[in-house]
Amino acid sequence: MISVNELKTKYAGALAWSLGDNPAMADELADLIMKGFKTASCSSLTSYQSESPPLTVGSYGIILNGAQKPVCVIRITSMYLIKFNEVAEKFANKEGEGDLTLDYWRREHKAFFSREGWFSEEMELVAEEFELIEVL
Repeated sequence: MISVNELKTKYAGALAWSLGDNPAMADELADLIMKGFKTASCSSLTSYQSESPPLTVGSYGIILNGAQKPVCVIRITSMYLIKFNEVAEKFANKEGEGDLTLDYWRREHKAFFSREGWFSEEMELVAEEFELIEVL
């Protein structure tokens, strides 16, 4: 299995992370990316601002599974700020989770951001769209 350090050499400037807030969720979301169903994600603006270095358009991401092992590489193609209550069905569908509806997206992301420590209908999110580059 290829290591994160080897991937960072292959994809200069790549950052490595897992999605979600527990190993099972990391596995599920990584699987959705590898199958091509998940082509977008988001984080709270507060979380994004605490990352060093932060993601930018063109950045490569090494997606880790729940065991913190690399499973695929993505490239960020688009980023923008949007308020939680302004997220549209089209973006919820690109997130590729659950039944792909905006209602599901709102319910699950409200729970996620609440577990992260803060939620508001008006909170700003950093929305990221990406393409799958390589499945490992």
